[in-house]
Amino acid sequence: MVGIVLTSHGGFADGINQSAEMIFGQQQDVAHVILKPDEGPDDIHAKLENAIKDFSDQEQVLFLVDLWGGTPFNQASSLFEKHQDTWAIVTGMNLPMVIEALASRMTMNSAREIATHIVETAKDGIKTLPEELMPKTKEPAAPASAKPAIKGAIPEGTVIGDGKIKYVLARVDSRLLHGQVATGWTKATNPNRIIVVSDNVAKDKLRKNMIKQAAPTGVHANTVPIAKMIKVDKDPRFGDTRAMLLFETPEDALRAIEGGVGIKELNIGSMAYSEGKVNVNQVLAMNQEDVDTFRKLKQLGIKFIVKKVPSSNAEDMDALLDKAQKLIDEQKK
Repeated sequence: MVGIVLTSHGGFADGINQSAEMIFGQQQDVAHVILKPDEGPDDIHAKLENAIKDFSDQEQVLFLVDLWGGTPFNQASSLFEKHQDTWAIVTGMNLPMVIEALASRMTMNSAREIATHIVETAKDGIKTLPEELMPKTKEPAAPASAKPAIKGAIPEGTVIGDGKIKYVLARVDSRLLHGQVATGWTKATNPNRIIVVSDNVAKDKLRKNMIKQAAPTGVHANTVPIAKMIKVDKDPRFGDTRAMLLFETPEDALRAIEGGVGIKELNIGSMAYSEGKVNVNQVLAMNQEDVDTFRKLKQLGIKFIVKKVPSSNAEDMDALLDKAQKLIDEQKK
């Protein structure tokens, strides 16, 4: 696995590593090395060398650096000189760059390949609100041989691909589309569309707009009511769609599945605490309705994967439900 060194002036590298762990989970062969105000070039040079010594593969090392020409860059560059064929350095470090680098290690075994790949992602991470403040860029001209894009609505009954929508992930998460989903889970499952399935959110213009804005680059995000999702499941026009479904509650997921949405597995991410619920672990809070709903989903043959991020260890859903029921019963006394 490619080793990654985050290095910067001050505590930036420490902070961005912590942010990446919140979104993508704790990772092996990742080091964060900082230049403190009272340190010099020799100090950070030694720290960079020591960090690399702990990597499982010291032939493939990627440095993500805050600033071209600064001391962290210069010292990383001096180490790079002896490994130019296999190591790489990318400056302008930001969080999208770091997360993309971590995700790319799943499919890329070369530091140089990852370096090339993450540059565009780092650029795409720069956005403005309102959107019209972004500088205008010219779209590249389509080659003469390119097929014209389909414009307008696709006629009802049209069969695209095999006519069956593919569900790469179905997740229960009260926060719906946030950093861990937009980056970690999107990279792990590779959807081309994220669909928030919720009657409440579908009626909330502000939340719908926020979900669209939170979508990762290259992935469309939509919000639909449950009844619409049941229709989409049977619509052959979605045959080329790799969908990630996000449910705000297990009750919404149950309604969709009972209505015919072809989900076989549910990822349980987070369920926020509210009055009347009990905390089952750090991110899951349930009431009696939630417990009963999960039991019913299990009876329908649904499998549960209780994971906050792709790299975390799965928890035992049966044990969590038993714990929740015990806490709820104690609450009633």
